[in-house]
Amino acid sequence: MQIYLTENYDHMSRRAADILAAQVFLKPECVLGLATGSTPVGLYQELIAKYQRGELSFARVHTVNLDEYKGLAPTHDQSYRWFMRHNLFDHIDVLPENTNVPDGLAADPKAECVRYDALRDTVGRTDIQLLGLGRNGHIGFNEPGPSFVKETHVVDLTQSTIEANARFFASIDEVPRQAITMGIGYIMDARRILVVASGEDKAEAVYNTVCGPITPEVPASILQLHRSVTLVADRAALGKVIAAGVEVCG
Repeated sequence: MQIYLTENYDHMSRRAADILAAQVFLKPECVLGLATGSTPVGLYQELIAKYQRGELSFARVHTVNLDEYKGLAPTHDQSYRWFMRHNLFDHIDVLPENTNVPDGLAADPKAECVRYDALRDTVGRTDIQLLGLGRNGHIGFNEPGPSFVKETHVVDLTQSTIEANARFFASIDEVPRQAITMGIGYIMDARRILVVASGEDKAEAVYNTVCGPITPEVPASILQLHRSVTLVADRAALGKVIAAGVEVCG
């Protein structure tokens, strides 16, 4: 795992955006695995700026998102389809038909999970998968549990995840209790993985991901087994890793 230390959130966003932009520049028809949440927003703003300056085109790119809340329509302002449109898709030249987010309103959620796993055969293998880290070490909505789940699946969100996401809703009671999430197998199949983390509240999760045992109780710890992982994080998020003497790049 290659670890890049950045001084703050803005620096982290620029460094991570440069990595994603390089992938698009080198392979214009690439498949990008994308994530939601607060952490990648700055990265997406940097990509939009690169597009607006004429440095980058997404016209041939396909995207595959990690997850979606079960029960939310794509027009709901807290759905992840809406998030992606608001924070990236509507501001670049990616074709709408080339963007993929699970259907939170699928009449048959199990069938939707099977359909989503089949995207690899449709759009191709993910060239680079962007991941954030939950405070409990979840990636996508793969929550801590007794085992790693390989396939896309419906997951019951943990109380800590519900509480962490409550700030986006009018009240905690409005936070969905389930989500459809890409499984660990699909994530680990990506050619490259890019992890972003910011803030002291992520320091424990970052440490457990990098230095802890590989365990489904910390889903992100499985990234230790991937051959090409880049972690870009600010000094606050890397505090415990640096204290442990792990080598980082400036």
